[in-house]
Amino acid sequence: MTDDAFDALLTFVEDELAFATSHYNDSYLDRRVSSRMRRTRSDTYADYLELLRADADEQQALLEAMSINVTGFFRNPDVWAGIREVLQSLTESNETVRVWSAACADGREPYSVSMLAHDDPDIDESSIRVLGTDISEPALETARNGVYEESRTVDFDDQLSFLDEYTDYVEQDDRIYRIAEEVKGTVEFERHDLINDDPKTGFDLVICRNLFIYIDNEYKEPMLRTIARSLREDGYLVIGKAETIPPTLKSAFSVRDARLRIYHREPLETNRLSREQSQSNT
Repeated sequence: MTDDAFDALLTFVEDELAFATSHYNDSYLDRRVSSRMRRTRSDTYADYLELLRADADEQQALLEAMSINVTGFFRNPDVWAGIREVLQSLTESNETVRVWSAACADGREPYSVSMLAHDDPDIDESSIRVLGTDISEPALETARNGVYEESRTVDFDDQLSFLDEYTDYVEQDDRIYRIAEEVKGTVEFERHDLINDDPKTGFDLVICRNLFIYIDNEYKEPMLRTIARSLREDGYLVIGKAETIPPTLKSAFSVRDARLRIYHREPLETNRLSREQSQSNT
């Protein structure tokens, strides 16, 4: 199992399967590849690459393995207390509040936003519109269905206990949890790749948590610039508690809560980012 064989495997995945392996750190990629190698009983990277070239089903299985799908309802409750305050502030001053949950996996994060908006009397849920995006189509299919099965290692009751009366928004049948239609009605889902796709526009809050820990440092900045261009002036960004804003982007975001990794979009940066984007297109 040589470095050359591993590099050849990653090159195939990037060039033929259109997954930007060069943006992710090697340790993360190696864990995901090694998992599929064990499943397929491939002894070496070269053996697995040979299998991958010939088997379209395995290609899809590897792409799904490489998609980051660690998520939960109200993950890190202290952060959600901070998100609650941001939503309260935004709905006070805006008729419509647009929230983007980027890299949302199977949809539990955007549904958490919608449930919080419906539950908190100081948030006008009628003004909230949530977009959840991910690169994984199977994850998005689960998200659109809004039906989740509890496993032995996942306690949905514990996750949802962030809300006093979560049963108003989730129907439970043994280990099956179904999101209520009023909660689903606030949320839409679509495929979006933060690495390769264009920025969105007009969002008041972007939540992108625990993605950047898997991304090589040189690629974090362009991804965060995509997010910055997607935010309205005075919008907010929430990233993972183990993540940071690169020094080169400090002028784009000011800190609202350092511990919770909640940032405020600096309005003066908008014109500069627009000029840079325009120059890069000419």
